[in-house]
Amino acid sequence: MSPTEILGLMIAAAAGGAINAVAGGGTLITFPALLLFGTPPIVANATSTLALVIGTSGSIYGYRKHLDPVKPWLWRFVPVSMVGGLIGAVLLTRTSNKAFSQLVPFLILFATMLFLAQGTFRRLANLNGSTGHDGRHQAVWGAILFQFGVAIYGGYFGAGIGILMLASLGFIGLSNIHEMNTLKTILGALINVVAAGWFISKGLIHWPKAGVMTAGALLGYFLGSHFAQRIPQRRVRQLITLIGFIISAVTFYEQFVR
Repeated sequence: MSPTEILGLMIAAAAGGAINAVAGGGTLITFPALLLFGTPPIVANATSTLALVIGTSGSIYGYRKHLDPVKPWLWRFVPVSMVGGLIGAVLLTRTSNKAFSQLVPFLILFATMLFLAQGTFRRLANLNGSTGHDGRHQAVWGAILFQFGVAIYGGYFGAGIGILMLASLGFIGLSNIHEMNTLKTILGALINVVAAGWFISKGLIHWPKAGVMTAGALLGYFLGSHFAQRIPQRRVRQLITLIGFIISAVTFYEQFVR
């Protein structure tokens, strides 16, 4: 790798880690950065997943005080999350680079639309409510099936899964946002860990790039977590949305117009 590529990937990973710590959506930065430096799409997706997974998993520590209340839900959601994440990763390895390249614009657009619509998801799911969580009279099994689909998508591409999970958890009766973020973080980390493990076993990781980006992502997670309260999240979200639409438009042009 050239010094320019090393610096570019480290900056992109640091930005992705910080964005994940503050608002979510870091994949919309790291994945296109890898494509920009000539990484094949499937390898770029796998390398991006691995680079961000360490920081994502480490962020569970920040929610340790809220682990006990969500433990009853873990046995319901952990198995389908891990199985779904593996299925998604396997599907990716069975997709050709050409086919995945053609899917990329749609995946980025879908993830960007999810990111843009997360406020609506929160209102629909009543995430700002103040009542305790009780899913006994809610469609728990429907949420489990939905989580399975989210996990498959997460193992395949991954951007936007946190938004989908928060909405689902709200519909089954959870309303404490800290507990919901705890559960979402654990499940998202498991999906990515399983997917990253499969990608490693299939030799899809570009290790020099993954090493550079992991270092950048860890720095980004640290800075993002430290300064999260000082950064205007609305502006961060607007910037991520703009970047997502631009990248989606560029990839659509490259795949279907040029």
